[in-house]
Amino acid sequence: MIPISYYLFLSLTLFTIGMIGVMTRRNIIIILMCVELMLNSVNLLLVAFSKMHQAKNLGTDAGIDGQMLVLFIMVVAAAEVAVGLSIIILYYRKKYNVDVRSLNRLKH
Repeated sequence: MIPISYYLFLSLTLFTIGMIGVMTRRNIIIILMCVELMLNSVNLLLVAFSKMHQAKNLGTDAGIDGQMLVLFIMVVAAAEVAVGLSIIILYYRKKYNVDVRSLNRLKH
């Protein structure tokens, strides 16, 4: 069985890559991809902790809670992508770019 520290390190690495991508990139589509990467790193941790909890309590339904929460997070992430991409497509049709700096015009 793989130790939980490996999952922690992988999840921390994925979350860090996603956070750096959100903070440094200017393309809205890349930013959405980095947010999805951060959500998936959290999903990885939830499943890892769920399996660890199930391994300690054999014969019970102890490991299913984290996996159900991951399913709900994936549904919310899919809805977020659908709404986000539709907004990006509408914005691109109007302005012909997807640069984050040009979003300041939407305030006025």
